[in-house]
Amino acid sequence: MAQAKTKSMRAVIWTAAVIFVLDQLSKYIVVHLMQLDRKLQIDVLPPWLQFRMAWNQGINFGLFANSADIMRWVLIALALAISTWVWIWMQREPQGVRARIAAGLLIGGALGNVLDRVLYGAVADFLNMSVPGLANPFSFNVADIAIFAGAIGLVLFAGEGKDAAKARGKRG
Repeated sequence: MAQAKTKSMRAVIWTAAVIFVLDQLSKYIVVHLMQLDRKLQIDVLPPWLQFRMAWNQGINFGLFANSADIMRWVLIALALAISTWVWIWMQREPQGVRARIAAGLLIGGALGNVLDRVLYGAVADFLNMSVPGLANPFSFNVADIAIFAGAIGLVLFAGEGKDAAKARGKRG
């Protein structure tokens, strides 16, 4: 039983690990090695893609941003609570591989942003995408993309494994 649970959680674990590493590696390369924290903006493919430094103290788009240190820890606790809840949900209920991958995206992205908050007091956002004639003022990062994709994936794919589990139960 425990081995079956571990096997079913592999997709969550591997996806979360890959996203966490990609997020932290991209932040290290762009913010520190390319010195975006000093240059503040690097044109990559203007206006389509720029690296624009933003230290986000809130959640998406700076929502709930607050310089008070207590808010930093509230957001860390919230991200850890949501990640833990998703992890437990994936362990308790049979889910298809797409839902488990979505859970891994959300968890890996959340943990990437948690590490930023612990290390820097804010999340390092640097990706900025615009179109000619319309400048986007917001920056984001790999973790943000993963969190968004994971949340959408959970909405779309959660529960797919229940039918297969019921069928296995009727046969056995």
